[in-house]
Amino acid sequence: MMEPLYVPGATPLHRLPAWLKLAALMAAGAGLFVLRAPGWLALAFGLSAALVWSTGVAWAAVWRQVRGLLWVLLAVALFTGWFQGPMEALAVVLRVAAMVGLALAVTLATRTSDLIAVCEKALKPLERTGLVDAEKVALALALALRFVPEIWRNFQEIREAQAARGLGANPVALIVPLIVLTLKRAQEVAEAIDARSP
Repeated sequence: MMEPLYVPGATPLHRLPAWLKLAALMAAGAGLFVLRAPGWLALAFGLSAALVWSTGVAWAAVWRQVRGLLWVLLAVALFTGWFQGPMEALAVVLRVAAMVGLALAVTLATRTSDLIAVCEKALKPLERTGLVDAEKVALALALALRFVPEIWRNFQEIREAQAARGLGANPVALIVPLIVLTLKRAQEVAEAIDARSP
């Protein structure tokens, strides 16, 4: 069973309407890609960390959500540093970390049902043109928010199970069951979306 990221609370961020938080998140995401100076990006990352802290969620819980990202950031930093230099690598890492922090703050302080309602309402004009099914897209977004941390939890469980069997860091023994479980979860998401279809 996939657990929601939302943590109940009465902080200022919790009290803001979901549409405002999502609009601010989109604006901040666009702004982060405009910023180039590592100093400004470091400030943005600091602000995103402060927002996560303001939700009142324990840092141990936050760490469980983001620790898998460290490997991704390391790979991105090495790749960017090799081709574009260390300053550009620093800027990319700070930009991604700030965006993840902002997104995490929003999901920790906003009910999934509220996110679905806002997305569905925003997509209604496109639904009238026949381009999208607003309800399905909104539901897919909400399920994806739960789906991503579930992949990381699966990774951790498989790694612990393989270590207990003495398989160590065998990549095949780790990746194959992870892919199977991920595909299974993806099927569950697809079935949940189809179940909501009229």
